[in-house]
Amino acid sequence: MQDRFPAQERFSDGAQYIAGRLTKGTSGAVHTVIDPATGEEVLTYELAGADDVDAAVAAARAAFPGWSAATPGERSDAMHRFAAVLANRAEDLARAESLQCGKPLKLTREFDVPGTIDNTSFFAGAARHLAGQSAGEYSGDHTSYVRREPIGVVGSIAPWNYPLQMAAWKILPAIAAGNTIVLKPAELTPLTSLLFARAATEAGIPDGVVNIVTGTGRTAGEHLVGHPGVAMTSFTGSTAVGKRVAEVATATVKRLHLELGGKAPLLVFDDADLEAAANGAVAGALINTGQDCTAATRAYVQRPLYEAFVERTAALMGTVRVGDPFAPGTDLGPLVSHQQRDRVAAFVDRARGYARVVTGGEAPSGELKSGAYYLPTLITDAAQDSEVVQSEIFGPVLVVLPFDGDDEGIALANDTPYGLAASAWTRDVFRANRATREIQAGCVWINDHIPIISEMPHGGYKASGFGKDMSAYSFEEYTQVKHVMFDNTAVARKPWHRTVFGDS
Repeated sequence: MQDRFPAQERFSDGAQYIAGRLTKGTSGAVHTVIDPATGEEVLTYELAGADDVDAAVAAARAAFPGWSAATPGERSDAMHRFAAVLANRAEDLARAESLQCGKPLKLTREFDVPGTIDNTSFFAGAARHLAGQSAGEYSGDHTSYVRREPIGVVGSIAPWNYPLQMAAWKILPAIAAGNTIVLKPAELTPLTSLLFARAATEAGIPDGVVNIVTGTGRTAGEHLVGHPGVAMTSFTGSTAVGKRVAEVATATVKRLHLELGGKAPLLVFDDADLEAAANGAVAGALINTGQDCTAATRAYVQRPLYEAFVERTAALMGTVRVGDPFAPGTDLGPLVSHQQRDRVAAFVDRARGYARVVTGGEAPSGELKSGAYYLPTLITDAAQDSEVVQSEIFGPVLVVLPFDGDDEGIALANDTPYGLAASAWTRDVFRANRATREIQAGCVWINDHIPIISEMPHGGYKASGFGKDMSAYSFEEYTQVKHVMFDNTAVARKPWHRTVFGDS
């Protein structure tokens, strides 16, 4: 276990990070983090209760006046140091993420950790570019300008599928804009959120600016969202839980940002590069073992390419190497837990009654039997209104359906409650442009599926939520707009006063 990540040793002081130090939770309940690749215990810790949330919010409130008053340059400098500390801790972060999530090391080393460091560097620079509208005399007698100001304490909840990156997406724009934050990571995967917060302290970001409370959603999460000292809630997770978060947050009239579920279509027109589309579909469906709200889950293929696409995609899935996340050569690790593996398996088993499982559809045997593994799975012959087409499975499962005309393909792509991401595959610029206009999703890729970059926004349409992560657009989530207006006339009685008193 030592060559994976020594979690019990590193978090012996507890799994809460409040006011710059690790502490133990006070709920009276404990939780054990399990390595999903082996079923072995990684860390047993005390869960946060309401008192821990109160302490974290109090620490964030105490830190807010100083941090919000820091100049953009001062916040920027601190965040550049933060990025440097993260870069020095890159291997620790990668191993901790692989251990708690089951991600292959090549994914955490090449995607999760570098992406997080890049996000930190981006927001370090963006902190200097937090500007309102230019001053102007819009009424003629007044000068107006717009200030963008921090909101206060942000209470955020992050999911278990990308715990390091989600911690970064929540924390970085919030603190770059001058807010302070209390983050509740998923209790399944707290390790890298805690490492991230400790790195912030090492970089010189003041105590209380970044706080972590690790507890259950029902206890710590609801108390955080409903806390009167929290001015904004940002949540990433399922649409069902997002609805509950919205209920609790709006009861206290909080700013709300929701990034919820997805069921991303991959639309393949008949002029597409078949090999590129099949490779993109497999990579887009299987990244992070399919536990990605933007993963390619529904491939719609125009009928002339349909049979060849199914055959090639199934063949490519058969080449994916399933194994220990820490073993060289592993392409696909386990799901995050046995419970999640069983949930995915149940979706596939029910689909056997109305569709065809072309490849996969089972857990591997042998030396991987004790882990939460599930083989890459391809399903065809499902109806558009069936469960596997409409519901978020969150596993290594791709459903392929045919379509005829372009109108039908785009209509099918839009025919779910979700609208987070999508891709279209074609050599025709007019088809591509039409797809980007008409597909209802917050991100549409052309001839690729999944890449994200710090400079561009991420967020959805419809039941996938509202608001943006990453990019300068995220400042719109984490700032409030103030209009300031100066009288330029120095006249005691203004012309408009006659509407209230006097005739002139």
